[in-house]
Amino acid sequence: MAGTLLAPPSGTPLQRLVQMAMERGYTAQGEMFSVADMGRLAQEALGCQAELLCGGLGSPNRDRVLQHLVAGHPLLIPYDEDFNHEPCQRKGHKAHWAVSTGVLLGVQGVPSPGYAEDPELSGLFHPMPGMPCQPPSLPEEDLPGAVYLLCKQGKSWHCQLWDYDQVRDSNMQLTDFSPSRAADGREYVVPAGGVRAGLCGQALLLRPRDPSH
Repeated sequence: MAGTLLAPPSGTPLQRLVQMAMERGYTAQGEMFSVADMGRLAQEALGCQAELLCGGLGSPNRDRVLQHLVAGHPLLIPYDEDFNHEPCQRKGHKAHWAVSTGVLLGVQGVPSPGYAEDPELSGLFHPMPGMPCQPPSLPEEDLPGAVYLLCKQGKSWHCQLWDYDQVRDSNMQLTDFSPSRAADGREYVVPAGGVRAGLCGQALLLRPRDPSH
């Protein structure tokens, strides 16, 4: 899903991604419990830049994450998936990946020139294509409900808006391998240090290699 944004319109077939990951020892069943391995796969398969983010989505990384999304680049986030695909906290037992492709910011005033109000939703403003505009001011970190990520999980048909703090908290508690997976008799590739070392508090910032893209 991120590949279609980084190298449109072709993207890279899922089957090819899984094949490459298996050949390089990153996965056995299609699972991916290492953000570092996912970054290496993204760079090779998508020809993009992949920056490994450690220390969680909160401070001091929060502004970098939001500015990355405002610039139009995708973010890959491991998190615990609830029954409705939204973030939850299950200690990593429901660990999955989501791609975030945008952000909704709650701001105090009408944005500067370069933004247009949505024709159907008053109070919602979009950057105007091709128009220079000042990046919006980022809401304070402790302001609840002010930042939402536009995210999609592979098993869902729809994009969803997730509260930033819920995504941050879910990402920070990925510590344990699922007992049901451990008992299912199948092989999985789990990095040294387990789920905590491979996923907890980590994400991937993806950018095109061509800076003019």
